[in-house]
Amino acid sequence: MTTVVLAPDKFKGSLTAAQVAEHLATGMRRVRPELTVVQVPMADGGEGTVAAALAAGWTERAAVVTGPLGDPVHATYALSPDGVTCVVEMSLASGLALTQADVDAARRSSSAGTGELVGHALDDGARRILLGVGGSASTDGGAGLVQALGVRLLAEDGDELPGGGAALTAISAVDLSGLDPRLTHTEVVLAADVDNPLLGPSGAAAVYGPQKGADAATVAELEAGLARWVQALAEVRPEAARAADAPGAGAAGGVGYAALALLGATRRSGIEVVVELTGLAELLFGADLAVTGEGSLDEQSLYGKTPVGVARAAAAAGVPTVAVAGRSLLADDELVRHGIDACYPLSALEPDPQTSMREAGRLLEELAAQIVAAHL
Repeated sequence: MTTVVLAPDKFKGSLTAAQVAEHLATGMRRVRPELTVVQVPMADGGEGTVAAALAAGWTERAAVVTGPLGDPVHATYALSPDGVTCVVEMSLASGLALTQADVDAARRSSSAGTGELVGHALDDGARRILLGVGGSASTDGGAGLVQALGVRLLAEDGDELPGGGAALTAISAVDLSGLDPRLTHTEVVLAADVDNPLLGPSGAAAVYGPQKGADAATVAELEAGLARWVQALAEVRPEAARAADAPGAGAAGGVGYAALALLGATRRSGIEVVVELTGLAELLFGADLAVTGEGSLDEQSLYGKTPVGVARAAAAAGVPTVAVAGRSLLADDELVRHGIDACYPLSALEPDPQTSMREAGRLLEELAAQIVAAHL
């Protein structure tokens, strides 16, 4: 019996990972009804990570939390079958998709909602939290995250600071006495592939602030706020100064910094975390082919993204891998060097990007038939 494991990421703006897998399965079964097709929707630790966990049989939990600009947001997270581990996805509570990318939002967006989700996970009894941090709206150094978990950031007059990165310049003192004590006994995994530090030209404000609507003056303001946050926190927890330079501290507008400095987090590759929580390695055992993919296969795909992560897991199981994509900007030999034997882009069937995105499902089914013919 021939077995194919479908482990794609989303095609952003077009199809979810689950929809990509379903269309591939439909196209394959149309030409080979007897195939055993295993669908494993994937993510790289950012957007879609909770969906990947739910598709793997985890339990969906819901909560109303504080959105990036203070509005209530209905967010979900995932609880493992044994109740020990929760997946918290920052984009669902504090994501850029929940705001406008403009100067005001860049200055005021907070990560508080993500901290509230962590609190709900603790209420559920979770003793291990997988924190996926892609797609954030905030550049607040994770201040909102830890404020939601009991840390107080005080201005000179003793009032607590409002949310947002711009407000951090006014920190006079940090009070850690209210930090949720349950975190002492909780393992926190920061699922982040970026290795940026918190501050400087490679830091959170300089690199990612413009993507969130910050102009040059706002980037400088956010950088100053982050620097003051580090200084104030180091006054009560000296080791926090070193955490600002740690790889991944600049992830998600600096949420990585707060997770490392105050939650005792360990940084891991996002795709490795998702491979683990989906049980992909076990599902690949004995398979004949793995099919992965994402909307755009490009240079970024080679650094911690889903296709290469799936190919690595498949190679460990002795299974060949091919990819599908909306478009591919990588040469065939580059793909082969990273474990992907062939790529099937939608652009080969439909060169118009808008049409390709609109009809991605139909095109994927056609490509699936080609993959069956060429590789099975």
